[in-house]
Amino acid sequence: AEELAESQDIFYICKKTLETVKEKLKKNEDITEDLVNELTFPENLADEEVMVPVDMRGVGEDFDDVEQMVEKLGPKGTAEAFIKAAEYFDANKDGEKEEDRPKPMTAAEWRQVLAEDDLLEEGEEELLEGEEEEDLEDEEAEEEGEEPPKI
Repeated sequence: AEELAESQDIFYICKKTLETVKEKLKKNEDITEDLVNELTFPENLADEEVMVPVDMRGVGEDFDDVEQMVEKLGPKGTAEAFIKAAEYFDANKDGEKEEDRPKPMTAAEWRQVLAEDDLLEEGEEELLEGEEEEDLEDEEAEEEGEEPPKI
């Protein structure tokens, strides 16, 4: 189980915006929060925009979400952190076989993944809220020799 804790922390960012960010940083230009949002949030991107995987272990610290990163690191620091994450992914420190590595996807596909994750999280929260009641029902049913109700 410990190996899993050190496993990849994959996030997808916009490839085109990543290039823009790298250029701006080279020229010492301002990185705005809007640019960070364009980099990290696929909602406003064209469906065919390419999203590339980055490994957030390259950032060096854990963040809950992009908003927290921007709050703590500022837009420029957040952009730099994502570049580090991209470099970390590209370096393939785990020596993964190419076919086993996460692949780029379109913004439309990434939105789909995020939507599924959101549904899962909402479902988990509802499950947790309903679980205590079910446990009581299950115990009562077992005491009476009945099968617990199926969900």
